[in-house]
Amino acid sequence: MRNFFKFIYVPLIFAAFLFASDIAAQTPSATPPATDDGGQIKTFEVRLPVTVTQKKSLVPGLSRSDFTVFEDGVQQEVTYFTDEKTNPAVFVGVLMDTSPSAAGKLGFSKEAAKNFIYTVTRLRKDKAAFMTFDNEIVLRQDFTDKLDLLDSAVDKIKKPGSQTALYDAIWQFADEKLRNVPGRRVIVLITDGDDTFSRAELKDAVDIAQRTETTIFGISTKAGFLGSVPGVEAGTVKDKGDKYLTQLCEQTGGEAFFTGDMLELERAFKKISQELRSQYIITYRPADQNYDGRYRKIEVRFTGKDKADKYKIRTKSSYRAIKDSLK
Repeated sequence: MRNFFKFIYVPLIFAAFLFASDIAAQTPSATPPATDDGGQIKTFEVRLPVTVTQKKSLVPGLSRSDFTVFEDGVQQEVTYFTDEKTNPAVFVGVLMDTSPSAAGKLGFSKEAAKNFIYTVTRLRKDKAAFMTFDNEIVLRQDFTDKLDLLDSAVDKIKKPGSQTALYDAIWQFADEKLRNVPGRRVIVLITDGDDTFSRAELKDAVDIAQRTETTIFGISTKAGFLGSVPGVEAGTVKDKGDKYLTQLCEQTGGEAFFTGDMLELERAFKKISQELRSQYIITYRPADQNYDGRYRKIEVRFTGKDKADKYKIRTKSSYRAIKDSLK
């Protein structure tokens, strides 16, 4: 799997470089809209999972008319809206760090992975997959709603590898497994947040997540669980790996959790699960339909000042206008 990924990854980056170079030679207005085989202009849309909170509580019961969407400061046309009653199924990939830095916490990470899968997966609706990453990236179980298969895949992990290819794992899973699934796309990382081996960089991981409309949540294992593992003080964001993990999650509309005990971790799992249930999905059609390669800023606002004063919105803040294949 790792060798295969190396084989495809370099051509992908090279192709992306050539594409970016071509884009740079054009002005945005010179980029023609995409057309299908019949010459008809195709339109693209952007899908935003939106979380609304009041302090630490999730806010249900809002409607399409409560939100407005802006791209680069210009209000956009909202084409589709769903809430907790009408949201599509969740496809969640649990990616677990099995690198040397996680070796002392392997048993804990395995238990955390299983607990999360049980917490977040609704039978006969949602599906989960399980992948590990160290110096190799291995898909242990493809998407399924059968919890016994996921349990077995987690239990088979026996020893760590030699490096940490965190960003490569995100790239591979989002590109190969999440790109065309017919529902909401989520990655949950169980990791200490430090990457030592990837060809991809942080910006590449953020880019592929945004392009595949994937929300990333991070569970940090760096803190000293039950005092048995040296680490940073629980609940804090301190070193570079912590900051990168936070940035990765925030830029894709998710959240990173730093905790030092099992009880708090279970609360984090429950919070992610509840959030996925109560999200609002807002789809809009950008007024600028050119695939110009630019990063475009997204802002979701409340239509009424009363809600804006009380509630807080979290969603991804940008995307890159590049032609991609999504269902």
